Amino acid sequence: MSVTITNSSYAGEFAGKYIAASLLAAKTIDDGVITVLPNVKFKSAMKVGAFTNLIKNAECDFQPNASSLELTEKVLTPKELQVNIDICKKDLHLDWEAAQMGFSAFDNLPPLFSDFVISRVAAEVASATETSLWSGTDVDGSFAGFKAQINADGNRTLVTATDVTSANVVAQIGAVVDAIPAGVYGAEDLYIYCAQNVFKAYIRALGGFAATNSGVDAKSHTFYQGGALSFDGVKLYPTSGMGANEMVAARASNLFMGTGLLSDFNEVKVIDMSDIDGSQNVRVVMRYTAGTQIGVGSDIVLYT
Repeated sequence: MSVTITNSSYAGEFAGKYIAASLLAAKTIDDGVITVLPNVKFKSAMKVGAFTNLIKNAECDFQPNASSLELTEKVLTPKELQVNIDICKKDLHLDWEAAQMGFSAFDNLPPLFSDFVISRVAAEVASATETSLWSGTDVDGSFAGFKAQINADGNRTLVTATDVTSANVVAQIGAVVDAIPAGVYGAEDLYIYCAQNVFKAYIRALGGFAATNSGVDAKSHTFYQGGALSFDGVKLYPTSGMGANEMVAARASNLFMGTGLLSDFNEVKVIDMSDIDGSQNVRVVMRYTAGTQIGVGSDIVLYT
């Protein structure tokens, strides 16, 4: 079934530009704030180990400690996903791109439209990946994200969420920091990943609640010009993939995203079917794999 193309009315010369609504990018992957495992064709098994009774008082003779090493296994299985769409070139006859298709009955796909489709499909996939990465479940067109993996681990720490506002955001982020295990707090790759509404509320709180001469450097709400923020020494990372009022405190080295080839996320194939089956269809194909897994659940705090 071909993609339905809705054409708008037009008068005058085509400006040669397409406009589309803004989408999320897969910023979590691009910014390197999680651990990405490429070249995972089927499964990747990760060993999680913990020693008990490792240290004892020193003696002159070598005496083996009565310690033990408990190994558990976490398996990351990327899910195969795809984009398969048909575009009928005949549907473009009604649009101002018709002249760029040539005057022959054998149409060419307009180059500007082709470029738009390629970039748009890649952007849609990036948006869907960012959302699935944090909030996804194993349903059609998605994969289980970090929230699902953390919830499934009985050793994680849960902090009950509330509606976060500029009035209570300091207390709520503080509750997450208070729940971070002592062995994790202070780690260089420790982040509080948070929903955008939490990050916005924190910015507003830092700006102060007076109209002028308050907040950071007495700049009120003009202080923030983008860039990184932290709370009690822990870096904050906002993501559009999380639902409202959600936060995760974890080390980047404890959150894993697996895939086959990262380049698959940028490869969109446009196949003109006219020379293959004689139709006027153009097929747009994209295939990629993605999945998530966590390492040590007891090192993670989930605010939800």
